[in-house]
Amino acid sequence: MNPRRSMATICAALLGVSSAWGGAPSSLAGLARTVMGAGQGVYVEAADGAVLVSQAADVAVHPASVSKIPTTLALLRKFGGEHRFVTVFASDGRVREDGTLDGDLIVEAGGDPYFVDENALLVAERLQQLGVRRVAGQLLVRGAFTFDWNRDDEGVHLRQVLSGRAPAAAWAAVHALDAPGPEGAEIELAGLPPMPALQFAAAAGPLLAGSVIAAAAGQRSAESLVSESRPVGVGREQTLVVHRSQPLLSLVKSLNDYSNNIFTPLAEAAGGASEVEALARSAVAPAMRVEITLGDGAGMDPSNRMSPRAVVALLRVLERELAASGHTLTDILPVAGIDEGTLHLRLNAADEAGRVVGKTGTFGDYGASALVGAFVTRDRGEVYFALLNHGVPVPLARHRQDRFVAALLARLHARRWDYQRDAHPAVALASAQIVAPSGAAH
Repeated sequence: MNPRRSMATICAALLGVSSAWGGAPSSLAGLARTVMGAGQGVYVEAADGAVLVSQAADVAVHPASVSKIPTTLALLRKFGGEHRFVTVFASDGRVREDGTLDGDLIVEAGGDPYFVDENALLVAERLQQLGVRRVAGQLLVRGAFTFDWNRDDEGVHLRQVLSGRAPAAAWAAVHALDAPGPEGAEIELAGLPPMPALQFAAAAGPLLAGSVIAAAAGQRSAESLVSESRPVGVGREQTLVVHRSQPLLSLVKSLNDYSNNIFTPLAEAAGGASEVEALARSAVAPAMRVEITLGDGAGMDPSNRMSPRAVVALLRVLERELAASGHTLTDILPVAGIDEGTLHLRLNAADEAGRVVGKTGTFGDYGASALVGAFVTRDRGEVYFALLNHGVPVPLARHRQDRFVAALLARLHARRWDYQRDAHPAVALASAQIVAPSGAAH
């Protein structure tokens, strides 16, 4: 396809939408046809269940990353919002007086999808506080380990960061935890102390043998890990540092903000795509169950399908799940014009920003583009919507979605959510606890 002709086609379509917009249809249904296009999926529902717009609402199409909404629900149901993934750093040797760890440094992966440079530096800092400067053996990883959003089962990239090869900004964020500046101040890169750096004598690699520390460590306390650690000695392991992720609620919000596809292994942690699909179907009315198909929990499988009305139903179930623990949708989905990520530059005008909480979805290979969410109005309470485009160029689809939602905000007198973005780095919500060789935590 000629790229200039393709762009010209899109621009002409955008001009057509703007022209149609000037007609200002009197009904929301007319607005959906004019702005979104006839046959495109549109469903809008008020808090009392009143249907405000229904266009192709029962037609299941590829929802792209909107598939993350049922996965988010499944994760909350299984683990709870306060769950933390635990990664254990242990060794089969003792720490000598010269700072050498006389053995291997063993990583017990606990399923943390958000273990990144800052978390590794936090652990390196704790190991140095424990007296470790060099590792005589290898860095060995036990279990499926995700580092910087990618599988790192051999610990190659983790070792690089533990060795002091990490972005300066990551170390600045960790150092700021110990020496915080004024609230809201930018982290200074100049004048930082040396980055913690361990020396490794041998290469990293996977550890396939059975674990002395149970694979279910992520479900247990640091105290139980300590009590079950064996005394230091040849062939025996001792826990050195226990790393806990940020709580699941904030972790999943961060992933939803950027629509990170690390949701795929998270769906496996929730029981797999089939379990997520079964939960989603059981949560909606019987007539909608055939409108939900999930081949994965992130939105990349070509078989994924959801209808607009089923998406809204799931969004409302997710909201009730959050309300049971005193939370709202803003605690787990991005707020347009406020949160960094996929919605930061959308619906961000002065009379729009902070009014929509939602989820985007884009899968160009299938012509799929989606925007779903909720906003609070003066007259109709909370209003929920799902816009599922198919067969429309992504730039045009997003333009139509934003213009339609902007019209809804204006016509229904939407107000801002009571929400303020947490500007602290994610590592500030995580922790790394030293476990002393004597078996006492400190």
